[in-house]
Amino acid sequence: MDLVNVNGSILKRDEAGLRVDDHSYRYGEGLFETMKVAKGKSLLERFHFERLFRDVEILKLKLPALISPPMLANEVLKLCSKNNCDELSRVRLSASGGNGGLYDGDERFQYIIECWPLEPSISKLNENGLVIGIYPEARKSCDHFSNIKSANFLSYVMAAKYGKQQRFNDCMVMNVHERICDATTANIFWIKEEKIFTPPLSEGCIAGVMRRWLIEKMQDAGYSIGEANCEVTDLENAEEIFLTNAIHGIRWVKQFNGKMYTNSFTKNIYKEFVEPQRF
Repeated sequence: MDLVNVNGSILKRDEAGLRVDDHSYRYGEGLFETMKVAKGKSLLERFHFERLFRDVEILKLKLPALISPPMLANEVLKLCSKNNCDELSRVRLSASGGNGGLYDGDERFQYIIECWPLEPSISKLNENGLVIGIYPEARKSCDHFSNIKSANFLSYVMAAKYGKQQRFNDCMVMNVHERICDATTANIFWIKEEKIFTPPLSEGCIAGVMRRWLIEKMQDAGYSIGEANCEVTDLENAEEIFLTNAIHGIRWVKQFNGKMYTNSFTKNIYKEFVEPQRF
């Protein structure tokens, strides 16, 4: 059974649709959350909904009174249950800001929830390290909207296409300062002399929920973790690199720009923080 939730109504996927003047489709005025559900529970639920409602406020979307984190969280789990994938699934919650033109739109908040089953192996640290590269054609801005997981995902879409052509497992996106901000579907961390670094949000990266959770956990555990601008040479001189997102948790990188990396420190981080949570 392949069902979706459109503004609270459960529909078959092939019966669901958007208006042609939907703002998310027409202008990219929208956002989305990619969540992981395991054993009937939304992982990192608080972080996801804090980000979603913060970004709704930044985009000045008008929320109906009945829309709240608990209400949407319940809708997510209900859909997973109806699709028989609440044991382990990926969920996409998309929202848009209305229909019509720029000046005559109705500004009616709309949402769609989708879910797909996941293989149990998704929750394990990858056995084979990733091969990553850099997408050369885009430069992401570092402005008020850069950290939003926006429906306007063009730079990342094109980076993913380029990465596929180059046979990369993931592709890094640069910002306007010619520095690396993140990857197509993940935030990036690198390790040098047992110190862990990741680009600050001011560098234009998506404000990843797994990034936030892991930074907090590592800080509480006394790890040397800090934010730093990421030059290409920082990755080339690193001892280890790993990527994070809400679906995979952590994935370690084996190769970048011809350099090979180990994963011993990354493996310890995974075993201490991610594995016990079964992300």
